[in-house]
Amino acid sequence: MAYWLIETEEQLDYLNHLPIKEAFVEIIPYHDNIHPALNDVSLLYIKPFDSTKGYMLGIDHSETFSLSKTLINDVLNKIEKIWVRDKKSSLYYFQTKAFHDLSILAPTYIPPSTQAHNYLYSHNPTYTKINRIIPISKHYEKCETIYNQIIKFIPNKLPPYYDFYNTKAILAFLLIEKNGININKNEFSKHFHPTQEFYSIDKSTIYSQYNLATTTHRPSNSFNSINFAALKKDDKSRKSFTADFIEFDISAYHPHLVGWLVSYDFANQDIHQTFAELYNTDYKTSKEITFKQLYGGILKEYEHLEFFQKVKSFINNNWIKFNQEGEITVPYSGYIFEKSKLENMNPQKLFNYVLQNLESAVNVCILMDIHKILRGKNTKIVLYTYDSFLFQMGEDEEYLVEQIRQIFSRWKLSVKLKKGINYNDMENI
Repeated sequence: MAYWLIETEEQLDYLNHLPIKEAFVEIIPYHDNIHPALNDVSLLYIKPFDSTKGYMLGIDHSETFSLSKTLINDVLNKIEKIWVRDKKSSLYYFQTKAFHDLSILAPTYIPPSTQAHNYLYSHNPTYTKINRIIPISKHYEKCETIYNQIIKFIPNKLPPYYDFYNTKAILAFLLIEKNGININKNEFSKHFHPTQEFYSIDKSTIYSQYNLATTTHRPSNSFNSINFAALKKDDKSRKSFTADFIEFDISAYHPHLVGWLVSYDFANQDIHQTFAELYNTDYKTSKEITFKQLYGGILKEYEHLEFFQKVKSFINNNWIKFNQEGEITVPYSGYIFEKSKLENMNPQKLFNYVLQNLESAVNVCILMDIHKILRGKNTKIVLYTYDSFLFQMGEDEEYLVEQIRQIFSRWKLSVKLKKGINYNDMENI
């Protein structure tokens, strides 16, 4: 096959009959900065691993004929393993089980650009389909460079934790993202100033984006200059998000998780109240003291308490194992923190990393169960922030609240519920 540009069904049929076992794919949307829920595909680059060159498939570009996404999806489904830089975003455009996410294995990667890309983006700031007019040769040049840079991160053997993130974790957060969050645009404009509104807002719905490629795989969640994982509680900005909301907050989540790690049973007690009595202080101060010790180190005046004795022992033993064996494996996710890949580590920092990864892994399992019971329902989960799960309730679906509560109960986690017509004015129920 002498050509690299594929724009007819006859050319695509040739590619379709190649025995491609493994390939790299780069999806080129209409616009690089628009959320994938509001975007679509202009071109698709495929680089078979046994080929000396990649192929550019035309879908909707000013220089090519158009191939249907359905036919291209058929081609993708015949490839055994497809590497993409971001599987979660890729699944908005094409549905195939063959996608393998490179971001799970590689450090944060900033793709290269070309002068043509930079010029046309800067001179057409409001054109939502800018990639349609950037020359295909420049897209091809960029994709070839990306492939040559990322190929070194693809291992001969996948780590044991890879499947958990490539299947469960990505799907858990993709299904939240797709729901979007309802906003009051007048209220929203008082508090938030996105770079371009069309990047992430469709009428009265705004879309967030979860990033799992963090050091601990605890997802961040920001898009278009809005940090959804750190929405302030004291500036009324949460009034911007409006619907029939119910929020599930996990009570004393981190102490619970630490209890699992160190084999300490709280026996269904109110953990913060229990510690308040042991500290001889009030409930709020108790929470602050406990959190400070879990993330900053055990205070001497509380070292005698059995729970903190166990925590201190776990931290020390974990550190010894980390240094002797060069790695630590986290429960549930199976993620491995490798000494050779981490800098400036110390016993407390390693413990914090383990705790954050464990929290995220358990939440992925919880989210997958939530998605199962919400399948086909009008009720949607619209926001996740570590120990908090926000639902937009469907009409006549209040019965789902108890079913969701039971999911947390199976993990022996207690939850507090709040209800409101906006995310700011939530009341306990």
